[in-house]
Amino acid sequence: MKTMMEPYAPVGQRSGRSVAGLALVLIALIGCQSTRPDPAAEEAVAQAVALGEPLTFRVEGGPLDEPAAGDTLSFLDATRRAVVTDPGLQGALARVRMAMADADQARLLPNPVLSFILRWGAGKPNVEVTLTESIIQVFQRSSRSSAADNRLRQAAADAVGDALDVVATVQELYALVQAEDRLLPVLESRRDLLRRLTEVASNRLEAGEGVRGDVTTLDAQRVEMDIELAEAGLRRRTQRLRLAHLIGEPSGSAAWQLEPWMPPAAVATPEQVWVDLALQRRPEVQSVAWQLAALGDDYALTRLFPWEASDIGVDAQRPDGWVAGPSVSTPLPIFDTGDARRARVTAEQIEARHALTTARRRVVEEVRVAHKALAGNLVNLARVRQDLIPLRQLRRDQAEEAYRAGLTDVTPLYLAERDLGVTQSQAIEIERQATISLVRLQRAVGGPGVAAEIAK
Repeated sequence: MKTMMEPYAPVGQRSGRSVAGLALVLIALIGCQSTRPDPAAEEAVAQAVALGEPLTFRVEGGPLDEPAAGDTLSFLDATRRAVVTDPGLQGALARVRMAMADADQARLLPNPVLSFILRWGAGKPNVEVTLTESIIQVFQRSSRSSAADNRLRQAAADAVGDALDVVATVQELYALVQAEDRLLPVLESRRDLLRRLTEVASNRLEAGEGVRGDVTTLDAQRVEMDIELAEAGLRRRTQRLRLAHLIGEPSGSAAWQLEPWMPPAAVATPEQVWVDLALQRRPEVQSVAWQLAALGDDYALTRLFPWEASDIGVDAQRPDGWVAGPSVSTPLPIFDTGDARRARVTAEQIEARHALTTARRRVVEEVRVAHKALAGNLVNLARVRQDLIPLRQLRRDQAEEAYRAGLTDVTPLYLAERDLGVTQSQAIEIERQATISLVRLQRAVGGPGVAAEIAK
């Protein structure tokens, strides 16, 4: 038996050298792998929304109600609280953590597979031991990690987009609540005037100088105004409760004092500057670009797809003494040559290219529409404030003077008062639209933080 085993000794030695060589190759491959990128999603969100400090990622769900904001709620504070407390945004940051884990996983080598077989029969038991490693997956590790890295960057861009949606929603709602707050005094002033006119009409009727139709008309208008005031109060309360929900206080009283409305500054920067910056900084465009890059890595992986199940390893047996040697197993690409997989990834790449075009076109549209809307709303607001409201006020004063002097009935005064109230409400609505246009322009360019770069 000794002489029979001698020919196997060199084979075992060669096998040992092969295994050592394979181990050295694997160690070299491990050392060549780059580290996972850190997209710094919290910092990117803070920069895009001009938060001033990195957003904190919460590992536990937030409370039902965050600490109360206090008696006053400014525009910037509402924005900050909405970003900090929004659970949907925290979920987006959690998805970034998932993508980080996927990127770390893609850098790991597949575990080697150890097989042990023991056979009994005539003679001594037969022992077979096999240690194999998926060699193709080792060579694919670079492309897999690159694809995972690009999807990590995509997840971070999606988180920034979610944050911008939160900011735009809360800021538009804040502007709406501001408008409702300013509308109530206008309606109350109209109601008070109707009450005074009703008293005058009643006194004139008692003195035999008026007509009952004036009293009836004014009473009806006063009741209608009471209904309109009640509806406005309900809208105001409803919108405040929505705002309380967005800033993390769904059970709060929502009785804050909002800051006075401030007119947006006129747009002096050319439209094309906004468009160019938006195409560079919009997270939706960046997200699709990273998706397209990841699909490029997926396509590279399909080149070795038919051989993904290939293994390389060492087989050892002991019928009478240990013998060992290298082993290789590989599928034969007869039926599945990987063409279907490549065709699918190619179609996904084509879809992503079209999605990128769609995203870029949408960005250009949103920037241009918001830019024009802001400029137009500011012009209209100036016209209403400087020209139309003074004219309506003068007409109302003249009609009231004529009515009190007994020169006309109540109809001209009522029409003049109604037109003045409509114009004042129109001015408030244009103020709100101007604020919304600014919010949407900032959203279209990539957030308040990006928009601030244009103003510098």
